[in-house]
Amino acid sequence: MKMFGINGSTITLALFVDVTNSKELLDSMQAGTLEPEVAFLNASLIPDVFPVLASAYKTLVSKSRDSLTTRTPHSELVYNYSGSKHITESLKRCGISDNSSYVLAARFNASPAEMEAVEKLVHGKEISLEELGERADQAKIQKHFKITGPELTVSSVGDAITCRIAARDAL
Repeated sequence: MKMFGINGSTITLALFVDVTNSKELLDSMQAGTLEPEVAFLNASLIPDVFPVLASAYKTLVSKSRDSLTTRTPHSELVYNYSGSKHITESLKRCGISDNSSYVLAARFNASPAEMEAVEKLVHGKEISLEELGERADQAKIQKHFKITGPELTVSSVGDAITCRIAARDAL
C-alpha cells in the first residue's frame, strides 16, 4: 500500500493478487453499498503507477469543478483511466469483472482505518506496487489503448497511456 499526494488530496493504492471475491466486490460497487467506497481497477491493464496518478489528478480537477462524468470520484478514476468516452465500456474494461484475480484498489483521502477496511474487503494477497510492470499484460494494454509499435520506439507504454488520458477530452 502506498499513498501519493495530489494537489492537497491523497490517493492510496494497494495491489492484490489471487483475489477470490471479485464478484462480490463488483456487486457491492454496482449496488452502491461498498464501504468504504473504493475504486477497483483491472491491474493487468496498468504498466505502472503514473497513468493511475494522471487519472486521479484528472478526477480531482473534475470534482473541484463539480463536473464528474460518473456518480462518484472512485468510478470517475476508473473511467478516466480508460481510453474510451463510453462510461459503461470504460468501467467494464478497466474496472474489475466477476473473475478478476489481479486488482488495484484506490481510495481518495483514505484514513489508515479505511485502508484497513479495504484490505479486509479484498480476499487476496497484497503485493508491492513495484510488481505492476512485471505483471502487466502488454498485448492487452496495446490492444485496448491502440498503442502501436512505432509509438513504443519513442515512449513507454505508461507514457502512451498517460498521453491518452490527458488528451481524451480534447479529441
